[in-house]
Amino acid sequence: MTKFYFVRHGQTEWNLERRFQGGSGDSNLLPSSYSDMQKVGQYWKHVTFARVFSSPLRRAEITATNIIRSLDYEGPLSLRSNIVEVNLGDWEGELVANVKLKYKEAFHNYRENLDAFEGQDFGGEGYTKAAQRFTRFIKNIAQHYPDDNILVVSHGMELSFGINDLLQQPRMSIRERGGLSNTSTTILSTQDGQHFKIDDWNNTTYLNKKQDDSTTI
Repeated sequence: MTKFYFVRHGQTEWNLERRFQGGSGDSNLLPSSYSDMQKVGQYWKHVTFARVFSSPLRRAEITATNIIRSLDYEGPLSLRSNIVEVNLGDWEGELVANVKLKYKEAFHNYRENLDAFEGQDFGGEGYTKAAQRFTRFIKNIAQHYPDDNILVVSHGMELSFGINDLLQQPRMSIRERGGLSNTSTTILSTQDGQHFKIDDWNNTTYLNKKQDDSTTI
């Protein structure tokens, strides 16, 4: 059995300000995030990880690097573009409140109709491409590590879209399942590298703090 530990990166300035932050935006991590990263590593230090992968965006790479410091892990940190955040085009750096007003139909699709969320209205990437690249990567890793634990540090939207695709669930299941918080851990396992189940969802117990709209997407 392969078990994937998916961690969302630490909270950033744009997260706090409620701005969209996709594959071409990368604001600074908050000072408090470094303590949260250490807590992630301390919480999972009993787990033996065969590999650690991260999105190459700075906020994810720094998060992964700091988590590794608390783990009993001596392997490489491997950066992979297939798990980078969804490219949000014209939405990058925009306040969520402004996007809701300026891109009414596309924002509605993002919240209420993910079947139509393909990025064409704002020069972004959309659900299909983002989910496909994530799923392709994870299934490949599962084939190469059929009996191991794998740590993957990525992003809120990319994890939501990709995990939902691995579970083969309707897109709007994402809204029913609930969001992913900064430095949360979600665990999926697979016996055959093709079919996945959730073992733990959005675990933030180790952070010892309340989550809100600025930490959860």
